[in-house]
Amino acid sequence: MSAAAPAAPAAAGIDRRGRGPSRTVGPGRVVAFVVLVLMAVAWLLPFLWAVDTALKTEEDAASPDASWIPANGFTLDSFREVLAVGNVPIWAWNSLLTSVLITAITVAISALAAYAFARIDFKGRGWLYAVVIASIMVPGQVLIIPLYYEMLALRLVDTYWGLILPQVVAPAMVFILKKFFDQVPIELEDAARIDGAGRARIFWSVVLPLSRPILASVAIFVFIGAWNNFLWPFLVINDTALMTLPVGLQTVISAYGIVYSQVMAQAVLAALPLIVVFLLFQRQIIKGVATSGFGGT
Repeated sequence: MSAAAPAAPAAAGIDRRGRGPSRTVGPGRVVAFVVLVLMAVAWLLPFLWAVDTALKTEEDAASPDASWIPANGFTLDSFREVLAVGNVPIWAWNSLLTSVLITAITVAISALAAYAFARIDFKGRGWLYAVVIASIMVPGQVLIIPLYYEMLALRLVDTYWGLILPQVVAPAMVFILKKFFDQVPIELEDAARIDGAGRARIFWSVVLPLSRPILASVAIFVFIGAWNNFLWPFLVINDTALMTLPVGLQTVISAYGIVYSQVMAQAVLAALPLIVVFLLFQRQIIKGVATSGFGGT
């Protein structure tokens, strides 16, 4: 009796190397890939042009004949001028310090508030949560004047806390974290409660460890927003030694006129830390987006 012929790998959906189902490259996948490449190029071109301009002499940067390759060659003079004129290291430290503190306080407040909305049935919860959701639609610029007068009354103008405290309230982050906490199985908390854990213990030992991806994503987005914030630090800080990097670089532009190569060098310096943060934590950002509802699921 002859043995039965083995099933063809292709018919079984297995490739010849036994690595799982084979994937065919269809027209839809090719179109999606081309569209994504075009979008990536469209996003990168302005940044690449900024870097290219920052590496030019001012003569080439201000020339009406735009060119990627300058006639006088590339140079680092613009970066040297920017670093020499202002207090860039001090401004960068101020941005780093305030952004880290804003991120830590915002994540802590938002996580506590979101957990309360998700798990604690207190009086007025629905109305208070509705207020939080409605406040997402209020532009931050509307609150600038009352916040400034409040900082004046508290004598916090020209201080780190005057810069930090108005930025730690983030209703959008409360909404995102609350949506994630709603998805945490309640059975895990019930099991911990049976073992004698209290509400605070459950939050710290059960909920937060399960929420690391979304907490990382929220922290990164808050950090980026705090680092890029220009309007509030520009209004509340007058002391040069307390200025953040975006505000400090703007004073250099105002004091010495617009020098295109130096403007682009300042923009690159201000964006460089954020690029490093994204490259280091891009997996956490993608994972948080996939599991939290950032994508609108």
